[in-house]
Amino acid sequence: MATWLMMNFQDPNSFSSLFLIWLHDYNMMILIITVLLIMYFIFLFFFNKFSSRNLLHGNLLEITWTILPMLVLYDMALPSLKILYFTENINLFYYSIKTIGHQWYWSYEFNYKGKSFSFDSYMISNNELFFNEYRLLDVDNRLILPVNVPIRNIISSMDVIHSWAMPSLGIKVDAIPGRLNQISIFPLRSGIFYGQCSEICGMNHSFMPIVLEITKYKWFKNWLYFMMN
Repeated sequence: MATWLMMNFQDPNSFSSLFLIWLHDYNMMILIITVLLIMYFIFLFFFNKFSSRNLLHGNLLEITWTILPMLVLYDMALPSLKILYFTENINLFYYSIKTIGHQWYWSYEFNYKGKSFSFDSYMISNNELFFNEYRLLDVDNRLILPVNVPIRNIISSMDVIHSWAMPSLGIKVDAIPGRLNQISIFPLRSGIFYGQCSEICGMNHSFMPIVLEITKYKWFKNWLYFMMN
């Protein structure tokens, strides 16, 4: 999870977050090179190293500063589209959960072997926190998911627009009333991971956190059996 004065991304816990961090670093490298190159030419112009008459006119110059940005943008857009397609593509999943946003809490519904159950997830107030729980981040009912198992998450809302965001998984999906959005979840390691609503949804927008408890498959099955019986 994020800590104070943390300047980088959270440790990735899915292939999507790994690809997104790589894309950020790759595009940042291109942007830094572009900015340094522009500053270099500005420096040369400032000290009259080039003649403005020779650089501001000419077919070769016009072609160069038209084609070169196009190639740079293409080089940045192509991996971005591939990662977007990978993130949106849902082919195989073992479990399907439904996430509903409310003002101001989340509710989850499981359907498994013809049976279903649901539960609400509220933020724990300050006077009920234990010493090892995080203020404004912990909830009374965590969403339990198995590690290394593909899961489909269907997201919607009952009232206003919310956004189900989990930075460590590289996920941010809008919860829109009357619309079903879906995303694939494939956790790579176990642990407890925190997220929050990322859409300003009203007065208590900052008080509807998300907590995922990623655990081993056999423990997830025990929890699933307990919740259905």
